[in-house]
Amino acid sequence: MTDRCADLSLAAGEPLGATASTAEHWLLVEVPGAWPRDVADGAALPTDAREVVVSWLASHARSRLQLIRRPARKSASLLAFVVRSEENVSEVRRIELGGLPELARLDLESAGEVVEHSLALVCGHGSRDRCCALRGRKLFDVLAERLGEEEAWISSHQGGHRFAPNLLVLPAGLQFGRVEREGALFLAARALAGKIELDRYRGRTFYEPSVQAAELAVRRTARLEGVDEVVLEAVEDAVITFRAWDGNEYTVVVEEVAGPRVPASCGAAPESQLHFAAASVTFNPASAA
Repeated sequence: MTDRCADLSLAAGEPLGATASTAEHWLLVEVPGAWPRDVADGAALPTDAREVVVSWLASHARSRLQLIRRPARKSASLLAFVVRSEENVSEVRRIELGGLPELARLDLESAGEVVEHSLALVCGHGSRDRCCALRGRKLFDVLAERLGEEEAWISSHQGGHRFAPNLLVLPAGLQFGRVEREGALFLAARALAGKIELDRYRGRTFYEPSVQAAELAVRRTARLEGVDEVVLEAVEDAVITFRAWDGNEYTVVVEEVAGPRVPASCGAAPESQLHFAAASVTFNPASAA
């Protein structure tokens, strides 16, 4: 019997919805080669550069550092991206670096140039989890054949090993899990075009898990796959309201429930995985508002 967390999660029927990582500000730094297990605090960076990165993370609530690499990329320079991913504001700034120490001399609030293309990040952090290493690299190879050199990247730990292979699309903040090679290009192309494959959808990263659960329930109820077809209107504890493109509103009551007993990552002990789910969805037509 397999002991890989992704296999055990799938076999147990653990749901994908409302499991996306949460962040609004992302710093992606290209670091070729192997990464240590823990990189969230900038440990893989030179000391001076790490201090600047840690300061930037501390100054931005809901921020996250991701290391990125592209094995076949050959360039004299390294890249970094500063990404803002919110419901009403999105931006990707591209920074070209002569080397990692150069980060220490940058103002991360303004450095770089705004680019229009999105970023597709596949978690392939092998020193963190076997499932991400084995499954993530296969997914990356498929996407790298079709996406641009600066669009598709292997990333460090995104959260949710047991949902590998994981795909994160920025700045839209779309996270997907169990993205197998068959159908991966279709899913990625739709995501980059602003469409969501709901069966593989973990959630939008700028929403908290409870709001992710409500959004997924609304999309499934109203059959809305367009990224911009629903907008968050209100959050009052467990009661969450979304407005659809046609003016109709949906009020969702969410609850936290216990999921199946599975390991959170390879080698961990099985435990019940809590997640948010919709208890009810109420349709409020625009004409009644």
